[in-house]
Amino acid sequence: MKIAVAVVLVFFVTGIIGDDFYTSKYDNLDVEGILKNDRLLLSYHKCLLEGIRCTPEGEELRKVLPEAIETKCAKCTNKHKGTVKKVGKFLLNEKPELWNELMEKYDPQNKYRADLERRLKE
Repeated sequence: MKIAVAVVLVFFVTGIIGDDFYTSKYDNLDVEGILKNDRLLLSYHKCLLEGIRCTPEGEELRKVLPEAIETKCAKCTNKHKGTVKKVGKFLLNEKPELWNELMEKYDPQNKYRADLERRLKE
């Protein structure tokens, strides 16, 4: 009986710990392919700005982006952080107009922008 309770407790605790991070179900998304394809990139951008015609992964990102920006990606896995850095650097350097629009939407008071841009340049 004690073993059964211990096993249930381990599963319960593991489940809670797993919720401390954003979902990993989109970790295999072809981010490189999206960044290289203006049509796809603009589609995701429009989703993030206006919430229209979002893919499931775009909708998930739209949902967590404000919190991720505010908390410096506290619930991001290492995989998420790598992807954020790749996409952020790309937008900042190659598509600054898209970066600016996202920052105006998700950080209108510029509370986090300078720190985020500094971290992306590291």
